[in-house]
Amino acid sequence: MPARLETTTSTADPLTTLRALVLRDVALQDALGDIKDFTVFAERAAEAAQARGLDLDAETVRDLLYASPRPPVIDGLTPTPGWLPAEVSEVGGRPAITWTRFGRRRLDEPFYDDSLVRRRFLPFSRLFGVRTALSDLAAWSAALAAQQPAGLIFHMSRCGSTLAAQMLAASPANVVVSEAAPLNAVTRRDDLDGDAKAALLRAMVAALGQARNGETRLFLKLDCWHSRDLPLFRRAFPHTPWVFLYREPVEVMVSQARRRGVQMVPSLVPPATFGVDLPDGVPDEDYCARVLAAVCEGAVRHYPVGGGRLVNYCQLPEALFTQILPHFGVTPSDAELQGMRAAAVRDAKAPEQAFTPDGLDKRQAATPALRLVCERRLDAVYRRLEAMRAAGD
Repeated sequence: MPARLETTTSTADPLTTLRALVLRDVALQDALGDIKDFTVFAERAAEAAQARGLDLDAETVRDLLYASPRPPVIDGLTPTPGWLPAEVSEVGGRPAITWTRFGRRRLDEPFYDDSLVRRRFLPFSRLFGVRTALSDLAAWSAALAAQQPAGLIFHMSRCGSTLAAQMLAASPANVVVSEAAPLNAVTRRDDLDGDAKAALLRAMVAALGQARNGETRLFLKLDCWHSRDLPLFRRAFPHTPWVFLYREPVEVMVSQARRRGVQMVPSLVPPATFGVDLPDGVPDEDYCARVLAAVCEGAVRHYPVGGGRLVNYCQLPEALFTQILPHFGVTPSDAELQGMRAAAVRDAKAPEQAFTPDGLDKRQAATPALRLVCERRLDAVYRRLEAMRAAGD
């Protein structure tokens, strides 16, 4: 059963005592939230408790940290700013959000899930998990000084979208939310009409995109299948410009053949997400090509809704400065430009490594069978994208 935060009393158990102390004190959350060492956390938490007249020692806190299973999340507590949605799940037949405290920690990893993993390993996150009803999100987010997204990034996959996002994230003025699962949980809702879903999407974006360090811009990099949801995003953010990034199909298919993305695993992303079928249940190269085609066709079909720009991978990274940022209405400072250019020379998915161009290697690695699949499934939509891009330039 989920826990509820109750008033601290002399007879309360240690976990309830500690939670009541910390979750009502934002300054104490800030003091404890980023500590990585379990022993240091236990000592600081015990010191804080004792300073407030509570009988709680470091050994007891350590025992709580190492308890198995982990303490249950807390229901019935409204999170303070600095907590971000981590997961949307069904609880008692109703959708609920589990929140993780980020405090002032920036989202500078390549993907939102990478940031979540780092936070989940912290001692604070082991003891302080909060869950609220999804239906409460709109009221909670309304209290935030929510900023409208400055730009939306849609993409084919394996085509430079992570590079663009990492370059944007190099500026301290930007919040970049990259492929956050809670956003996908909203787009997949089939029990809401268009206006209600758009309102919920705005609320989720406000929660994820909190300006926690004085940031002035918010960018969203969506999952590849969200190109098919472009009308929803335009409905939610009618004045927000967007780009669709794509790449020569053979290069993308070779990348997927070497390491499949989640979108190519039917058990993780159902084929219906792309409007395709998989009668024999085997996600072969033809299935992967059909998925990529559906993603690209989403961009082609919805391009007339307005606000969009098409960018080919071969134009990156310079296109961020010459096309994407101007399209987003952003004029970065010299310091921002310097940081973004520095990020461009690093591998977007492994920033500790230098970037190495791999287009030629992938084209040479393509088998005749793979090239045939690309020709049959992807060449036409790729040519359409190229023609539309040329007409828009």
